[in-house]
Amino acid sequence: MGAGDRLEVMIRRCYTGLDADQLRAEVLARLRRELTVDAAFFATVDPGTVLFTSAVADEPLGAVTEQFIANEFGQDDVNKFAVLAGGPEPVRSLGQATRGDWRASRRYVELMRPLGLGDELRAALMSNGRCWGVLCLHREDADAGFTDHEIQLVRRLAPHLGEGLRRGLRGALPEDAADAGRSAGREPAEAPPRIGPGVVVLDRMLRPLSATPEAEHWLSELGPIGELPVAVRAVAARMQLDQVTTRLKIRTHRGEWLEIQASRLGEDGQTVVVIEPVTPAQLGSLLLELHGLTPAQQRVTELVLRGYSTRQIVEQLCLSPHTVQEHVRAAFDKVGVGSRRELVSVLLRGSASPG
Repeated sequence: MGAGDRLEVMIRRCYTGLDADQLRAEVLARLRRELTVDAAFFATVDPGTVLFTSAVADEPLGAVTEQFIANEFGQDDVNKFAVLAGGPEPVRSLGQATRGDWRASRRYVELMRPLGLGDELRAALMSNGRCWGVLCLHREDADAGFTDHEIQLVRRLAPHLGEGLRRGLRGALPEDAADAGRSAGREPAEAPPRIGPGVVVLDRMLRPLSATPEAEHWLSELGPIGELPVAVRAVAARMQLDQVTTRLKIRTHRGEWLEIQASRLGEDGQTVVVIEPVTPAQLGSLLLELHGLTPAQQRVTELVLRGYSTRQIVEQLCLSPHTVQEHVRAAFDKVGVGSRRELVSVLLRGSASPG
């Protein structure tokens, strides 16, 4: 099997319903057969902010994860993932960004070089114009960086990885306990108690000072007990840089959606983080993006969800009836429903869709 065939295998694997962890493990294993990778970093992101929602780092990168996050969201440097996601070239090497002078990067000088690492190849994993994850490949510190051929290989793979992450994140939204019982032919089970918003207070170094019981619950849903989840660190680091309230949305391994919001607390550098559950209806455009709707389809679908008729949508958006119907049919196909009523049920109530 030639290199082109092996790339096609990697691309096909992105469309097989793997979750983020499975996709990362399989694709990175295959990618390492095509080019030298001495360490890799892989993260899922909130497409609205490009803030990390989960991350996995090879050694020796794991030892500097906190500094890596601080550099990404709290310092100026080259090849920031948000810049790659918003620019014409979502895949770039450190050598390209610095014209071969790696020392122009603070990340290289302070983090990578002390670890014995040299060139890095960064990719924003895009789908439908949105970023769903990021990838960073590292080489040992040597004169040879990533070649144009290797960069092109990752450039060809990246959008398929982005689409795979989007599909994996969409999943099937969880049914409530009553719906689950009825669908299984049983008496409706009593719904578990709902957990409300939780609050965590961090010091200026993003170390936890206090947390409410609700926050402890949500933190345990997002990562190992005793560790501050990467999503919390990312949103707090961005808030410290911008000095404005920052938020992201994240899906737990149980399928629940949460919003994490970081704000400044007083004048001593402390940060207050609020973690609270959100309903499918509160996800807004993110829920439509998860189903792969284009911006035009989203605008029409948002009005459908608000109860607008075709005539009202035509008047509101200045579109022809034919165009509106085309967008509505496309939304039906992508969500996996056959009527407006089913569309509302899936998107606003959170019932699992066939697709």
